[in-house]
Amino acid sequence: MRFATTARWLCILGLTVGLIQTVQAAPEVIKDVIGRSVRVDLPAKRVLLGFYIEDYFAVGGDKAFDRLVGLSRGWFVKSRPAVWAQYVAARPTLRDVPDVGNVQDQSFSLEKALATKPDVVILADWQFKALASEVPRLEAAGIPVVVVDYNAQTLERHLASTKVLGQLTGETARAQRIADEYRQVVETIQQRIAKAKLPRPRVYIELGDKGPAEHSYTYGKNMWGAMVDLVGGDNVAVPFVKDWGPINPEQLLVTRPQVVFIAGYESVSSPDAMQMGVGVPAGEARRRLQGFAQRKGWVDLPALQEARLYGVYHGATRSLLDAAQLQYLAKALYPTLFTDIHPEATYQDFYRHYLPIQPQGTFVLSWK
Repeated sequence: MRFATTARWLCILGLTVGLIQTVQAAPEVIKDVIGRSVRVDLPAKRVLLGFYIEDYFAVGGDKAFDRLVGLSRGWFVKSRPAVWAQYVAARPTLRDVPDVGNVQDQSFSLEKALATKPDVVILADWQFKALASEVPRLEAAGIPVVVVDYNAQTLERHLASTKVLGQLTGETARAQRIADEYRQVVETIQQRIAKAKLPRPRVYIELGDKGPAEHSYTYGKNMWGAMVDLVGGDNVAVPFVKDWGPINPEQLLVTRPQVVFIAGYESVSSPDAMQMGVGVPAGEARRRLQGFAQRKGWVDLPALQEARLYGVYHGATRSLLDAAQLQYLAKALYPTLFTDIHPEATYQDFYRHYLPIQPQGTFVLSWK
């Protein structure tokens, strides 16, 4: 009797374990942000990540760090070295994750990618397009490729990308919570602006990596340009720049922007380039911002006459972290509508809730 009972329980246990293993091993079909149906074992246990490091970590939680077997780390480490150092200090295993090279400088290595034996490769939309000849070779090796896209800087793509990362990491509830919080930020901004029915301020935004002496990238419909549009600004670069690129200085003066933003990173090569981010003192960032205020002809711009010149952090774009930057843009454009909004607190709270580091520095800045 006892033997029969024990045998019966062992049989049930064996069936249960087998069922669990089958469920774990059974691939599922997910739809990535460009509409491709991709069959992936979920949650993915071995991930090769092309971009969006902090978003992957935030959505995936603690397990996401251990599942990372390959990384295109060059851009992140080069432009945001202080942030990378904090992540490595918090999760030392990151130091040993193989670097597969970068799409930006054409150092991406298919051989290195294959050597990591990933369950899935996660690429930004722009990386997927740039690696059009390599993607079929990854898929031929049985490695699914999934596309996400925060670069578009649209609410739709941000939410869809977050959902996909949640599916890949097995953290769907966490992803939904993060997506809902992001949606709330954007909808709050847009609802207040729509209700106020104020004129749209003319806005110019530039990546200040080359310093005041040379006009660097501004943005049309992409990145900062899309963010300006999202918060109700009239982007003066749109007639002259499709995605990103420099604007003719004389054309800019003619547009007479009412609000100007200069974006910066931590890592800059010029002593006059705009610098923002982790470990950057506000005084130093403001000194550099002052240099842009002294550009030829700028003293007569409405933005300078009304002291509406601001510094923003380029490292917080193309990411869920840009919620704080959106709040800051909106507050600068429509100051009376957002007196209760505190972008710096939003930025720090995201790290506190979803990431293992707490960066300190200058992430938003007013000229005066």
